[in-house]
Amino acid sequence: MQINVRLMSVITLALFTTFTACKKEPITNDSSEMTTHSEDQSIVSNDMDDIANDVNVALESSASFSGRESKINGVCNATAVIDSVSNPRTITINYEGANCFGTNSRTGTVILSMPAASRWKDAGAAITVTYQNLKITRLIDNKSITLNGALTFTNVSGGLMINLPNMTNIIHTITSSNLSIKFADSTVRTWQIARKRTFTYDNGIVVSISGIHSDGNNTQIAEWGTNRFGNPFTTSITQPLIFRQDCEFRLTGGQVKHQGFGTATATFGLNATGLPTSCPGSGHYYYSLEWTGIGGNTHNVLLPY
Repeated sequence: MQINVRLMSVITLALFTTFTACKKEPITNDSSEMTTHSEDQSIVSNDMDDIANDVNVALESSASFSGRESKINGVCNATAVIDSVSNPRTITINYEGANCFGTNSRTGTVILSMPAASRWKDAGAAITVTYQNLKITRLIDNKSITLNGALTFTNVSGGLMINLPNMTNIIHTITSSNLSIKFADSTVRTWQIARKRTFTYDNGIVVSISGIHSDGNNTQIAEWGTNRFGNPFTTSITQPLIFRQDCEFRLTGGQVKHQGFGTATATFGLNATGLPTSCPGSGHYYYSLEWTGIGGNTHNVLLPY
């Protein structure tokens, strides 16, 4: 059985829908920085996953990069130029409009670079993915970020997504020490990235996203750096974020914790009473958002997604 890698973009749509709900809730003075940062982090995370899905499509569409002969369709509203002769080989993706689901508009360039002797299907194969003035605008509210910098994508397990149903899993990591982010208010910050995406097949695609960086006793960190307010932060995925194709690629579980200037925890995959729900469930899924402001005030709210 074969799968189309482009199905992975549905995951990004599900995660995008999850976090747009939280911005509609009232924000108290002592929690405004935490809630703003939480939204910033979710936007950056979602956009990176969206681009990562495009990277997978581009890599597996090129026999010289992937090591296979057949091809997969390209990404939406973008052109790709493949240089399979130079060393390193490159794929240059120029974005020119909306993503495949019409949720985001993208302009700018992403360059994939791989040594000539490497093949993406091999275990340990690594590529450099460079963002060049990649502006991503969320069309629901016209909020945008602009990304610059280099990331390393590593195919830890080896294997191609097209063969996932016949494999135990496929594991990719995404790391960066210099991702520059320009927010809509023109603030520019540099973040570090350390994420793992584990793909399995169980009645459809299952994706588990986790953090892989540690700092002392603080583990499972996915992003860290300085937020738009100038304060240091870490974001940990304390329970892997799970997306399942047989649940319409909805986020069915997981937990994220933001720390550094207070603490906020979001727990996903709940029903209207705050208890874990079944898959696929009916109606809305819910997540519990708990946070503590700098003044020590605590909050707990249950929100649909």
